[in-house]
Amino acid sequence: MSKAITIRGAGIVGLCVATELIAQGARVILRDPAPEPGPTACSWWAGGMLAPFCEGFSAEEPVVRLGQQAADWWSAQGVKVERKGTLVVTLQRDRRELDQFARRTKGHRLVSSEELAKLEPHLAEHHARALYFKDEAHINPRMALAQLRDWLVLSGVVFEQSAETPHGPVIDCRGLAAQDALPELRGVKGEMVILRAPDVTLNRPIRLLHPRFPLYIVPRGDGVLMLGATQIESEERGRTSVRSVMELLSAAYALHPAFGEAEVMEIGADARPAFPDNLPRIIRKGDTIYANGLFRHGFLLSPIVARMVAGLVTGDNANPEFLAHEYHG
Repeated sequence: MSKAITIRGAGIVGLCVATELIAQGARVILRDPAPEPGPTACSWWAGGMLAPFCEGFSAEEPVVRLGQQAADWWSAQGVKVERKGTLVVTLQRDRRELDQFARRTKGHRLVSSEELAKLEPHLAEHHARALYFKDEAHINPRMALAQLRDWLVLSGVVFEQSAETPHGPVIDCRGLAAQDALPELRGVKGEMVILRAPDVTLNRPIRLLHPRFPLYIVPRGDGVLMLGATQIESEERGRTSVRSVMELLSAAYALHPAFGEAEVMEIGADARPAFPDNLPRIIRKGDTIYANGLFRHGFLLSPIVARMVAGLVTGDNANPEFLAHEYHG
C-alpha cells in the first residue's frame, strides 16, 4: 500500500485498526485531538473484561462467538492477559437470579462453597455457590491502551493531534463524535468507581447479580479494584450521579462488608457508542470506512472489528460480518 491510511480516533477501536493495518504492511496516520489515551476516551473507563460467555446473557450471538478470539489477540500484542475466568454470584435472597443466568449462558459450571473457598476465599464466607466461567479473562485496559500506542509509535505510525477531516482513504473510529455522519448512533452511559480495598483480595472478575443494580468488580492488582455496573441511555459524558455511585458502593458492600473500609480512589463516567441492535457496524461511505457502535464490548470486540476492517481495506475480506450493506442513517 503506497498511500498512507488515516485513522480518525485513537481510542480502543482506532488503535486496534492501526495495529491490524500495520501487520498488513500499510502506512498509517492516526489523528486524535487528545495527545495520548486518557479520560477523554470512553475506553479509559472500561473494565477490561474479556467475558463473551457472560455477555451472552443479554448480547447477540456474534458477541459470544467472535468475542472468544479476544484474549488470544491481546496476548499476541504483548498485553498481559489474566486467564482466571469469571465468577458470578448472588446474594442469598436473589439465588433465582443465578439460576436464570445459568439457563441463558453457556461455558460455565456451578461451584459449591467448598470450591469457591479455593477460588476466592474472601467470597466463600458470604456466598454458598457461584457460576464459574473458567475460559474467560481480563486485562488492565489503561495499560493495554498505552502498550498499543507505544508499539504503534515504534512501528512508524504517525500520531497527529488534530480533529480535522483528512483527504484520501480514511477509517473513522471516533465513537460518538461520528454522529455527524452516523446519526443512528446513540450514547449508553457507564459509570465506574476505583477502590483500594486491602482487606478484600479477589483474583478474577466477579459479577454480582442483583434485580436492581447488578455489579461487576475487576481486580487491578495491589488491592485496587474497579467497580462498574450502570448502563444508562444517555449521551451525557463526564458527570457521575450520586445515585449511581451509591448503588455501586452499596452493592459492593453487600458482596463483602470489608468494602465499607475501602478507599475511593477515582470516580468516572462516559458514554459508549451503540447502534439500535447494540452490535458494531462497518460502514463504507465514499473514501471513508466507519468502524463504530461497539456498545460496552470495546475491548472484547475491537480486535475482531479491526481484523474485518483491515481485510476490507486490503481486499482479503470484501464482505466482513459486520459490514452494513444497507445503512439508513
